Amino acid sequence: MNNLPNDVFQKCYDYERLDKVVKSGLYPYFVPLSGHVGAEMEIEGHSIIMLGSNNYLGLTDHPKIMEKAKEAIDKYGTGCTGSRFLNGTLDLHIELEERLAQFLNKEMVITFSTGFQSNLGVISTIAGRNDIIYLDRLDHASIIDGARMSYGRVLKFRHNDHEHLRYLLENNREHPGVIVTDGVFSMEGDLANIPGLIEISREFGVRLIVDDAHGVGAMGPRGRGTAEHFGCHDEVDILVGTFSKSFACVGGFAAGPARVMDYIKHTARTMIFSASLPPAAVATVIAALDVLEQEPELISNSHRAAERARQGLASLGFNVGNSETPIVPIIVGDEYQTLLFWKRLFQEGVFANPVISPAVANGGEMLRTSYMATHTDDMIDRALDIFEKCGKELDLI
Repeated sequence: MNNLPNDVFQKCYDYERLDKVVKSGLYPYFVPLSGHVGAEMEIEGHSIIMLGSNNYLGLTDHPKIMEKAKEAIDKYGTGCTGSRFLNGTLDLHIELEERLAQFLNKEMVITFSTGFQSNLGVISTIAGRNDIIYLDRLDHASIIDGARMSYGRVLKFRHNDHEHLRYLLENNREHPGVIVTDGVFSMEGDLANIPGLIEISREFGVRLIVDDAHGVGAMGPRGRGTAEHFGCHDEVDILVGTFSKSFACVGGFAAGPARVMDYIKHTARTMIFSASLPPAAVATVIAALDVLEQEPELISNSHRAAERARQGLASLGFNVGNSETPIVPIIVGDEYQTLLFWKRLFQEGVFANPVISPAVANGGEMLRTSYMATHTDDMIDRALDIFEKCGKELDLI
């Protein structure tokens, strides 16, 4: 049945980009990992330095955290088989939300089954008809999709361009609005100017939501995120985050005023109609929070590893953009060269993430590298040697 008139599947049969990349031998996605995902691991039978993980604090194989996850399975079983709204709330979920609220110094926290669902639920619930959602053009796909799910009107401002944002706000003063931004931009590794956004939001009487998926646990002296890094944590209206980065698991959360969180909790479709986080995941996040509070030096260890790599890559002649975080891009600017660079690095023992259109604009193709608290100086230096070798081989430096 491949010849139906007006077939909605036709776009699938016409899709040729995948076939071309696979035939070139440069297909970089869905690489199967085996064993613990750590700073250095085995992939396809050879040792590789992992520079493609969001495991910023290096906690995915922490013995205490794994033990707590096992204990949760023994006590609660493997899942709740229902949404938080009905039969899927454990005392463990409530413990996690209370612990996070205390850690983040927010009135209330609600958790979701993924970070993506957190943005979908929060934004689509908060922004109603006649409201305007102001998005940074480089916001994460989950923010964009959350805005699409809402009944609000979406206006995008140029990346970190506050004058453009002011222009949009000035021309829409009669409408309630909300600014939604990443704290850490996940590809480039640069930061939103949170203090500036707070000032603008107060000036125009709109709210500010910060999705700090890559910031909470990795930015700020206590790990509260990008706003804490800038000294304005308490002034963000709603903080959204994920457990799939620094907290070594999966899931997400929103934190803010209790009345607002209660409203989202009882109206967000991704809360009401999605199964709750399984016990092992909740216990993992609580244990990761314990470790973070007891060992805040993990944050600075991750930054130290990233800075060593950033300076080393820049000294070799690579373009590392404006990163200030454990994410360090290597901007190549060409799709084929990016994929070829990825392949040669992989063959030589470094795992990085190729980022091409539509994840970035044409001409912005890059390799995304990220760094963990468990990366040693020796690992970084060996990786830099491989970057130099492959970069020279491909005339990138």
